[in-house]
Amino acid sequence: MKSPFLEMLKDEMYQRHYAKRTIQTYLTWISSYIHFHSKRHPAQLHNLEVEQFLSHLVLELDVAVSTQKIALNALSFMYAEIIEKPLSLKLKYVRSTRQQKLPVVLTQPEVRDLLNCINANYKLPASLLYGSGLRLMECIRLRVKDIDFDYKSVRIWNSKGGKHRVVTLADSLLSDLHKQIILVEQYLSADVVNPDFAGVWLPNRLRVKYKSATSDIGWQYLFPSKRLSSDPETNRLRRHHIDESGLQKAIRTASNTAKIVKHVTPHTLRHTFATHLLLSGADIRTVQDQLGHADLRTTQIYTHILQRGGNSVISPLSNLF
Repeated sequence: MKSPFLEMLKDEMYQRHYAKRTIQTYLTWISSYIHFHSKRHPAQLHNLEVEQFLSHLVLELDVAVSTQKIALNALSFMYAEIIEKPLSLKLKYVRSTRQQKLPVVLTQPEVRDLLNCINANYKLPASLLYGSGLRLMECIRLRVKDIDFDYKSVRIWNSKGGKHRVVTLADSLLSDLHKQIILVEQYLSADVVNPDFAGVWLPNRLRVKYKSATSDIGWQYLFPSKRLSSDPETNRLRRHHIDESGLQKAIRTASNTAKIVKHVTPHTLRHTFATHLLLSGADIRTVQDQLGHADLRTTQIYTHILQRGGNSVISPLSNLF
């Protein structure tokens, strides 16, 4: 039986127009918190129990700093907005000190081999991850109108931190993108004659402001799902974007096929984009803008890779022979 409390939480977050992934993440952490405390209702728990749970995540599960912060955000939301009993600002718990991993970066031949081996259905989105330095969900959520063929760029809206940015678009992808948009048009032509079709999903204010946009080609997802599905927010029939797990699996499979020994994920292609930009002579500020980093220190990790390895540092062993 589903938890009535968690169902109420989910409904409340949908009404507040929280992103689907945020809702899923918050529910996962709140459920873990409840189970950690032997399924006691959160209203019976507060600061001390939250401290115990957050410390458990570090001491027993060895989670990263970001993971612990997400768990705290979920619990803070629940206590402040649902139970209406905000947590203390001076919680005392063991904080994660796990160091950030150095990014995995592919060589140009490795990227070429990966893209040559990937499933044809996922080659274009994978190419955008590397060619434009996109995050996984930025790529998956692209709309047709986000591709600017005239200025050869991609517009990213409401990304991490709610920021917008414009990134570069490789010439070699223009033809494939035109073909992809033709496919989207074919899907839309079939969908609009379906009496149950409610159009593509739009954020709340946009669906009010642009009432006909749900059936406009520009607002359709660039990488649409092959199947119509029920919108969990309204239960109306829509065509959503492809599931991100499909692209993740395709990249993992292609990496194995290409015999790349490094651990390759979609984010690896973003790391590789940044590193290769720096190698080509781009300045650090340009790379920061392309990646959408708020803090330059986040971008500087790629300069550390260049300075500490490859041809930038000569091993003293080389001078012995």
